[in-house]
Amino acid sequence: MSAVPQLPLALHYPQDERLETFIGAPDGALAQLRAIAVGASPDWVYLEGAAGTGKTHQALAMCSNAEQAGRTPTYVPLSAVVGRVRAVLEGLEQRDLVVLDGLDAVAGGREDEVALFDFHNRARAAGTAVMYTAQASPAELGLVLPDLRSRLGQCVRVVLQALDEEGRAAVLRDRALRRGLAIDEASIEWLLSHSGRELGGLITLMDWLDRESLAAKRRITVPFLRQVLEDGRPRY
Repeated sequence: MSAVPQLPLALHYPQDERLETFIGAPDGALAQLRAIAVGASPDWVYLEGAAGTGKTHQALAMCSNAEQAGRTPTYVPLSAVVGRVRAVLEGLEQRDLVVLDGLDAVAGGREDEVALFDFHNRARAAGTAVMYTAQASPAELGLVLPDLRSRLGQCVRVVLQALDEEGRAAVLRDRALRRGLAIDEASIEWLLSHSGRELGGLITLMDWLDRESLAAKRRITVPFLRQVLEDGRPRY
């Protein structure tokens, strides 16, 4: 059996990727996800949202919460296993929680879809909790297997929306606070006006600035941002 792709152990469940650190979730969604992660709810979840809305954050957070509760989670980034989904999912119905991140990557591939359908049925029978993430609803995903589309439609659907300017600013403030990073409001406003709207890229930029400020032994201010970004921002 092919090994399930995993993040390096030290990065498996990054400290910043926690349910309690997620900003902008629909009302009641975090409590619902937490209940599923720790085994207090039998529901399965289909997490939907455009790129950059935090689906992978939630996926890793689910695994972290499950592990903290003494359960055995497995995170599978489907984009890394295209064409070999059956081998990767073999036996995973014995885990307590399986998170399948990025259904978009395998939608339209009949063999992978059949493998997902078979795993879905095995996991249901075994009592394993499953979380799916995708950028579109099951009906809009481009699936070629009607039975899989039907099964996915039976999951609890949680839809993430892109954050507005206030929400993105809140993410930056929260990340800075938890890292002990000094950044003023003017710098946050400057960053938001000079970066894309994609949240993952903004967080990557923030992490890079954290390292740059430590190396320079300087606070993050607008003059500092202008200076370091002239040398080229990180690639993401």
